[in-house]
This record gives sequence, structure tokens and C-alpha cells, in this order.
Amino acid sequence: MDSQAGTTPRVVKSEQEWREQLAPEEYAVLREAGTERPFTGEYTDTRTTGVYECRACGAELFRSDTKFESHCGWPSFYDPADSDAVVLREDRTMGMVRVEVLCAACHSHLGHVFEGEGYDTPTDQRYCINSVALHLVPADS
Repeated sequence: MDSQAGTTPRVVKSEQEWREQLAPEEYAVLREAGTERPFTGEYTDTRTTGVYECRACGAELFRSDTKFESHCGWPSFYDPADSDAVVLREDRTMGMVRVEVLCAACHSHLGHVFEGEGYDTPTDQRYCINSVALHLVPADS
């Protein structure tokens, strides 16, 4: 587990400020650890080259060259853009033990990471991320 989980986020806002900045569905996922329905997210099947940023604070999280087709219903990446881009912490909700993925800059909930599922990726990890937690900046923009 990442030791950064106890660190203070660089971007700090009150819950009221987050509510004013984010749409209700963004707030539910990013600030309340919700999950969008599978196969409904904007970036599930996107193949655009670019950088995926945190929708809450704009920090760079993932790059399109690590995105892969997992057919799980959410955008999947095999590695963050930088080792310090995300924070991992244990999540014991929903009657199971999972690893939650948070934006390192603002500690917003992004999704979960899974290992050992047999995907043919360099890391054998699947960062299963909610589309609503991301903003894609295309490389040609």
C-alpha cells in the first residue's frame, strides 16, 4: 500500500467549494467515492491520444499510451502518468477488500486498481477509473 495515503493534498477546498465547482455526478464520484454505471462513461471506448487529467483539480493522471481495452465498462490504464500522480489506499467497503485510487494532488476518488487478472500489459495492473473523474486533453490541442 502506498505510504502517501496519509499525506495532505496539495489542492485543498471545502466540501462547499467542491460542490460549487463540480456537477452533481462529478461530486458523487470524486468527493463521495461513488461509481458511474459501467459502459456509460465518456472515455470508456476512447482511443484519442492525449493526457487524462483529474476533473477536480487538473493534475495529470494517466496518458493514452497506457490505456487498454479491458471490456470491464470503465476506462482502464496499466500505469499512472507518474509514480506520484496517484495515491493508493485500502478500501474495505462493499464487503470486499480493494485498492482505491485517489488523485495525489486533491485526494479525489478516481476508481480502483486490480492486479493479477491476466491482462497482457507491462504491469499486470488495471487502473479501473471512472470517466467522470477524468478530463482528456487531446495531444493535438
